[in-house]
Amino acid sequence: MSVLIRVEDEPPRSRLDYFRHVVADTFVPFDLQIDAGHDLRAQIRTGQVGTVQVTKVSAPPLKAFRTAKLIRVSDPALFKLEVPVRGRTVFAQGEREAALDPGDFTLLDLSRPCQLVDRGEGHGNVAVKFPHAALPLPHDELAQLTAVPISGRGGLGAAISSLARHMARHLDDHEQTEGARLATALIDLLVVALAERLNRSATVAPATWRRALLESVQASIDQRLADPALSPSAIAAAHHISLRYLYKLFETQQTSVAGWIRERRLERCRRDLADPALADWSVTAIALRWGLTDPAHFSRAFRGAYGLSPTEFRRAANTESSH
Repeated sequence: MSVLIRVEDEPPRSRLDYFRHVVADTFVPFDLQIDAGHDLRAQIRTGQVGTVQVTKVSAPPLKAFRTAKLIRVSDPALFKLEVPVRGRTVFAQGEREAALDPGDFTLLDLSRPCQLVDRGEGHGNVAVKFPHAALPLPHDELAQLTAVPISGRGGLGAAISSLARHMARHLDDHEQTEGARLATALIDLLVVALAERLNRSATVAPATWRRALLESVQASIDQRLADPALSPSAIAAAHHISLRYLYKLFETQQTSVAGWIRERRLERCRRDLADPALADWSVTAIALRWGLTDPAHFSRAFRGAYGLSPTEFRRAANTESSH
């Protein structure tokens, strides 16, 4: 279960001290600086997902400093992956600065001085905290990659960014087994991405490579579900692998590549059919939204997956929500 903390629930004069306390408990102690004239409103939602802690922060413009003095007081040997989802934030460590747009990300070592500076009208960030030991790469070499901007718009970077944001959006939905799988997938992806940048790809275990590539493929599929032309051959081409190797990757799953695409599309349709905000959308429009262009085939597939036609499912979901 996640925990939601609303700084604005505190009296105005004690909010900054309370915010500092919450940040220290959630991450590690930081020296926070906020415009004294600003009405401090901030929210932190945090929860454990497998072996990592995932936190979503919404805050006004601020500066946050992890100083040598604070590190001497508390140093739990942690990394923090930072993924902005709103605003423009600059992260700095050593002599490097990473000015990130939403969806991009960077790595910070909380055992070394670092800082965050918001250059806008406030920001929203997803942060993933995990132990140093989770990254089996030389620590002195990893130090070269902290506060380095990594694009979240393609390849492994897109898979890492997408997965971190997914974990933050669904903090209360992850069962223990699923949470452990997602945490392992995120760390695998990060290990492979960082190893590539350090020219240490040969040191990464083949099993880690395969898991990371599979997660990257699955994240790419999720991003392209609305495309009716999405197919195994298109996915293989996008990841520069053969169709045969793509099929081999999915041998570890309980479904084929095409089956995975179909299941994910049906899951999205199921979610939309149960959403009261989309009550005015026709069943056909929802199917088209997720790349399913044949209404009769969609209805059969949906019934096969969930035991009800799309219309029957929507009616049952609406009845349940009204009670």
